[in-house]
Amino acid sequence: MFKRILVAATAVAACLAVYPAQAQDGSYVMKRIKERGVINMGHREASVPFSYIGKDGKPIGYSVDICLGFIDKIKEAIKMPDLKIKYVPVTSQTRIALMANGTIDLECGSTTNNLTRQKQVDYLAVTFITGTKLGSKKGSGIKEIEDMDGKVIALSLGTTNEKAVKRVMKAKGINIKIVSVKDHPQAWLAVATDRADAYATDDVLLYGLMSKSKDPTKYQVTGRFLSYDPYGIMVPRNDSTYRRLGNVMLADMMRDGRMLKLYKKWFDPGPTNIQMPASATLRKAFEIQALPH
Repeated sequence: MFKRILVAATAVAACLAVYPAQAQDGSYVMKRIKERGVINMGHREASVPFSYIGKDGKPIGYSVDICLGFIDKIKEAIKMPDLKIKYVPVTSQTRIALMANGTIDLECGSTTNNLTRQKQVDYLAVTFITGTKLGSKKGSGIKEIEDMDGKVIALSLGTTNEKAVKRVMKAKGINIKIVSVKDHPQAWLAVATDRADAYATDDVLLYGLMSKSKDPTKYQVTGRFLSYDPYGIMVPRNDSTYRRLGNVMLADMMRDGRMLKLYKKWFDPGPTNIQMPASATLRKAFEIQALPH
């Protein structure tokens, strides 16, 4: 009888010992990364200061730093310290499709996590909180969306900002001409050259565009928030093991203060002098998501 109990206990111990490896092997994303020997990292080219091209031609930014930390954890999990990174440029129109079809393994940009998108993709914990505001020239008289009546607004295709503005226009009966653009630089150029009176996107992106312009003092960010946009690193759906690996890393960073330190590196004041201290809402989000082990 005692021998049977001992054998059973030994078997249980053996199962527990190999469980982490089995959990790792259960990740289809990590399996394909290991088989390929390359991780495909999607990134934006002009989402300052989240993900943009640095002077050396490589992507840099707040989201990129988070992703590189995640990739280090992936290297440890699959035991491939020499895992290569392939940088794949994405836009607001292509990022979700490229994630859904398996072209990219993670996306490092300024992507809002919402319930509609979760039908196709998944996200790590919230790393930034923002919302739609208006970027325009000073002296334009634009303070709120209602001041855009009869004017021209630039909107990036396929964004939550586009939906938010159109929703408010319909609800309030505001007549605004829409100019569709493919990315942030094209939109900002439209404002700078007076082809659009304003650009509506997340306030932090507007501050980033202003900080990179030739004369930031010419522009302003105004209006109430027209949407709530929590950012997260986008990952493939239906892989809880892969997602958990990233969330453990983020929870640890939020708990020990590294997340706020990283935030200050890019936003307060940041390399583009954006000067955006972490909001009380974001600090609270970090506290809530710093789950214990």
